[in-house]
Amino acid sequence: MKTLVVFDFDHTVVDDNSDTWVIRCLPDQALPDSLKNSYRKGHWTEYMGRVMSYIRDQEVSPDRVRRVMESIPFTAGMTELLAFISEHKSTIDCIVISDSNTIFINWILHAAGVQSAVDQVFTNPAKFNEHGCMEVQCCHTHDCARCPVNLCKKKVLEVYLSEGAKGGVEYQQMFYVGDGGNDLCPISCLRGQDVVMPRKGYSLEKLLAKLEGQEGNASLRAKVIAWSSGTEILEELKASIHS
Repeated sequence: MKTLVVFDFDHTVVDDNSDTWVIRCLPDQALPDSLKNSYRKGHWTEYMGRVMSYIRDQEVSPDRVRRVMESIPFTAGMTELLAFISEHKSTIDCIVISDSNTIFINWILHAAGVQSAVDQVFTNPAKFNEHGCMEVQCCHTHDCARCPVNLCKKKVLEVYLSEGAKGGVEYQQMFYVGDGGNDLCPISCLRGQDVVMPRKGYSLEKLLAKLEGQEGNASLRAKVIAWSSGTEILEELKASIHS
């Protein structure tokens, strides 16, 4: 049976937030306060739609946006990790579940030459309209009270695993690699033989520590191994597939 690796994207695969990195394409690399203050908690995708509209109003071309996005740094060791996954596709499946968008993620992965590692990307669909403005839609709808309105990563992972099972795909082990609060919800999909890997010093690590301290908490069955570079994740993955 194969191994599944699930990645978050921002502050995990890349060492920054792609949605805020895009602001660097503006001449003064800043948003007006009125736009920044328009964000409502849980409605980030709608906010990003306004950001991209503002960027277009400043006559920033799609090519300029792409060049800036392709300059975002990868987290240390991540390109090597993704290269390893690319070389072992017969035994490793890999998906990304992110609150970024399809255009940013595809640009960034292709620029680094690591797109072949990733089998599927689950994120907010994006496209450029006829006026050169990037439009972002919500990934899906859900009824999870803990997650942003546009994306519940648990629902995405549940559907992915269910669809795979219908096709006869079962995973010997799953690795979930993330950093943020919205990476907590899908952890309940993991089994006792699986591994959740929170980035050291980020909110997911703290949230998991709280769960580990609660007696009888059934939502956390997987082993927790914190990481600070892709090299550490690669070591765990190699040990798993070679065991």
